[in-house]
Order: sequence, then C-alpha cells, then structure tokens
Amino acid sequence: MMKKFIGVALLVLAAFLTACGGAEEKIEPNMSEEVMDFTYTTQDNEKLSLEDLKGNYWIADFIFTNCTTVCLPMTSNLAKLQQKTNEANMDIQFVSFSVDPEYDTPDVLKEYAKEYQANLDNWTFLTGYDFEKIKEFSIKSFKSMVAPPPEGNDQVTHGTSFFLVNPEGEVIKKYNGVQADSIDTMVNDLKELGL
Repeated sequence: MMKKFIGVALLVLAAFLTACGGAEEKIEPNMSEEVMDFTYTTQDNEKLSLEDLKGNYWIADFIFTNCTTVCLPMTSNLAKLQQKTNEANMDIQFVSFSVDPEYDTPDVLKEYAKEYQANLDNWTFLTGYDFEKIKEFSIKSFKSMVAPPPEGNDQVTHGTSFFLVNPEGEVIKKYNGVQADSIDTMVNDLKELGL
C-alpha cells in the first residue's frame, strides 16, 4: 500500500513540476544569467531601466554606429526580426546597447536607427555610460566580451550574439546575430513562448 502511495505521490509531483516549468522549457535555453540592474539613456534622451523591461521578453545586442564590420549585418538582421515580430503582433522589446558611448550620443543613435528603419515603438538604442561600465555590463550580464579598439583604430571589439531575456530579467538564450538564418529560429522560439 505504501509503495502505491509513494508512486502516486511521485506522479503528482512530476506533473506539478512539469506544469510549473513554464513556456521556456519549449525553447531549449542555452544560457542562465541575471541581467545587472541598469538605467541608461535612450536615443530620445530619456531613461530606460531594467525595471522598465520587467514583465516583457526582450532581445538585446551590443553594437556601435561607427562599426565597419559585424554591426551592419547584426543591425540589419535585428531590423528584419523586428519587422517579422511586428507583423505577427508579437509583444517583444528590442534593446541595442552601444559599446562606443563616447561617440554614440542620443542624436547619433537616433540617426542610426533611422538608417535601418527601426521602429522606435519597441526598439531602444542605449548610451549614457562610460566604456568601462558597458564592458563590465556586457561581460557580467551576457557573458559577452567587449574590448577597447587597438592602438590607432576606432573599432571596438565586441560579441555578435542576440540575447533573449525573459520577463524576470534573466538571459535565457543566445543566437548568432550575424547569420540571417537566426531570424527564423528566433521567430519560431518566440512563437513557442506564446508571444
């Protein structure tokens, strides 16, 4: 009798744990990092904080407007992803952190956003910190490397991933931001999450 009771109890517990797992189990997370608290300056010279993003899924990346290599396909891919998610009425935010905050003022970021036809209703470009701050933020929150330009160069070294952050402020998945085929993977994951 006791064995049967334990068996039933284990089944109930398993069912309960599965039910509590939530939507994220559907997409195979490959990261689990807490985003450090932040309040930075937007392209509209307003403030955006981690607290403002809580309750929403959001996609983050790290770029800079003077970039001559990886940022071009990254921003182009994020613009395509935004278009697809907006067409599907998905509720998601996009946040691009500049890794060259000294050059990338709000006005410069706003012009950059315009070049890529970014919809600023749900895509924010951030600056308003020093280089060391964004370097630490990128490494600690996203495990994504940022390094200053080599001598005689203005090109900051930085990671090329897109990061999916859950409503609690935890990075749960990273994607290749340079490859266009990542867009479909991300759209499928966002559909799985019910967005």
